[in-house]
Amino acid sequence: MATPRIYHPQTLSEGTSAKLEEEYCAYLRDVLRLKEGDRLILFDGVGHEYKAVIKDLSSRAVHLDVITKEDIRLPETRITLAQSLPKGSKMEFIIQKATELGVSRIVPFISSRSIPRLTGDRATGKAARWRKVAVEASRQSGRGDVPEVSEIVSFDEMLRSADGDALRIILWEAEAQRGIREILTDKRYAEVNGFCIAIGPEGGFSWEEIEKARQGGFLSASLGRLILRTETAPLAVLSIIQYEKGLFGTFKETTP
Repeated sequence: MATPRIYHPQTLSEGTSAKLEEEYCAYLRDVLRLKEGDRLILFDGVGHEYKAVIKDLSSRAVHLDVITKEDIRLPETRITLAQSLPKGSKMEFIIQKATELGVSRIVPFISSRSIPRLTGDRATGKAARWRKVAVEASRQSGRGDVPEVSEIVSFDEMLRSADGDALRIILWEAEAQRGIREILTDKRYAEVNGFCIAIGPEGGFSWEEIEKARQGGFLSASLGRLILRTETAPLAVLSIIQYEKGLFGTFKETTP
């Protein structure tokens, strides 16, 4: 069995002790059948992994001794996925797969054609749930970091959330002049390592939203003749960007 990997959101040092709270006890003891002396890998979500050994496994906490600390090289390319709220549980699927595909930040937002209208405690609860999905996807995929998942924002707030130097792209099925490939192969953007990608809901963006996004520095782009579902489009564009920027298909290390 592969060494279990557990999220521990605190920076640790070699030779120190660590503690996992009660929520992990039953999982490690009853599901993974671990015991004192067995080893774990902890990751803190900001680029460090720790090899640790179980010192005590009680019903209330897991106490560990940290043996080694390793710095994980993080990708140079940073991608923000701005995702309009889809129906049902699709957002969990999008966050899970986007995390596996290396997204750095996820900004859920409400656009004019979004069907879910989450506000108040319900919106806060959803965001908390989505952060747990991102943590689990990072653990499973072996990432050294965990993407940030923001609170649900408005369309205008989403436009303002993009990093200042990021290449901003809004996907629009009606765009007839420019595809994502033309943007990524444009020499003007060859050295860009920051992206903000905006994806619409099931009904797509309105013309007014596209115009407002363009005024905010976004380039409208198409993924081609096929119209993809809102949960498929982010996976397609993230895969394209990661391939173009070298995450897929190479073992070359990058400098953090």
